[in-house]
Amino acid sequence: MVFSSLPFLFVFLPVFFIIYAFLPEKAKNAFLLLGSLAFYAYGAWETPLYLLLLLAAILVNWAVGLRLAPENPRRKLWLILGLIYDFFWLFLFKYAGFFWDNASALAGFFTHHAASRAWELILPIGISFYTFQIASYLIDVYRKIVPPERSLIRLGAYLCMFPQLIAGPIVQYNTVAKQLRSRKTSLSQTDQGLRLFTLGLGFKVLLANNVSALWSDISAVGFESISTPLAWMGAAAYSFQLYFDFYGYSLMALGLGRVMGFDLPENFRDPYLSLSMTEFWRRWHITLGAWFREYVYIPLGGNRQGEGTTVRNLLAVWLLTGFWHGASWNFILWGLLLFCLLFIERKGLRRALERRPLFGHLYMIFAIPLSWMLFAIPDFHQLGVYFSRLFPLTGRFSGLMPGDWLEQGKSFGVMLLVCLLFYTPYPKKIWKKTERTPLAALLLLAVFWGAVYCLYRGLNDPFLYFRF
Repeated sequence: MVFSSLPFLFVFLPVFFIIYAFLPEKAKNAFLLLGSLAFYAYGAWETPLYLLLLLAAILVNWAVGLRLAPENPRRKLWLILGLIYDFFWLFLFKYAGFFWDNASALAGFFTHHAASRAWELILPIGISFYTFQIASYLIDVYRKIVPPERSLIRLGAYLCMFPQLIAGPIVQYNTVAKQLRSRKTSLSQTDQGLRLFTLGLGFKVLLANNVSALWSDISAVGFESISTPLAWMGAAAYSFQLYFDFYGYSLMALGLGRVMGFDLPENFRDPYLSLSMTEFWRRWHITLGAWFREYVYIPLGGNRQGEGTTVRNLLAVWLLTGFWHGASWNFILWGLLLFCLLFIERKGLRRALERRPLFGHLYMIFAIPLSWMLFAIPDFHQLGVYFSRLFPLTGRFSGLMPGDWLEQGKSFGVMLLVCLLFYTPYPKKIWKKTERTPLAALLLLAVFWGAVYCLYRGLNDPFLYFRF
């Protein structure tokens, strides 16, 4: 089940919140846990063992957390065992096949035998997110930042909270610990949460889903056949799709959390308005960046041990960030590219761009879509083809169909302009001034029912970050 689906909007959501609203406060966490497990089970009905894997994660980490109490002399051993358990399943389902295939290919190169393929395992929904989340809990208990959670239900509600279970934000336990014990809801909070949810639904269904059709058309035609202008239009379309898809989901998660009395952490802060890649990654997927900074970069020494160590730590973070997004070489190359850009910016480019904002924005207009192409195209040959269309060094500017970009422009030109408008600060500024007016309420109703109509017509794509 996904947020942008009719069963969620008209069955799960109203039933859940009607019951939730009338339950006494002591029963809300238990109902939240049961509802979240039902939500997850609906999406994993073809692989019911994955629900058992999630339940085991709750039980094992609850038991391990209790053994991390300060008075336990073996608490470090228990931390190691807990982290091994959590990351074993992530490695098995997401990365074991990658390592097997590459090791097999390498052995085949030396022995001249055909490489054997690894077994195919369906990736459990949200495993990258909930593994990082529960690992942060164990580490924070070990560091004595938070006490061990003695309530199995509270820990389960924290890990399985359906607004952020399958695609983030990655919530650290100390962020919501007090709210899990006691939280208040009000009509004002509910109203604010539903408004955020509706805006996110509009971003996902009305913008991301519609602009994604351009990238799908280009992929179906074949990269060899497209012109240079259409290649740039495709890169822009994918960049907009990824932005409004993930931003829309994050807004919906914040809104649903607000209705239940939770203040979940912000995951986006106008990232496409950044003047550098360094600034961009402080604004995009904020909770993932915070996780790597808190649990990888700082433990490795951060920037406290000299320039060489700092560069090494940054390289480790960005290679792991790339690998977190997917078990394939294009994601590793993507992480390496980001490290190189951030390293260059660290050496002075960032200061120059911040002094000249126009050049900073122009730099990011090219850097963002080009970096996302490494993200979007896993096949290196096809990636090379696409870049040859973006930069036709051979002089072949047109594709096999002259004027293909004009034809696509007739279909998607307005949508691209709308997406361009909505990543600028102006719609947000206008919204803040008018969000409490009757006009804003009418606009939200139009957005909601427009999204419902699109979903009814079958115009829906899965959230891109579900694959991670």
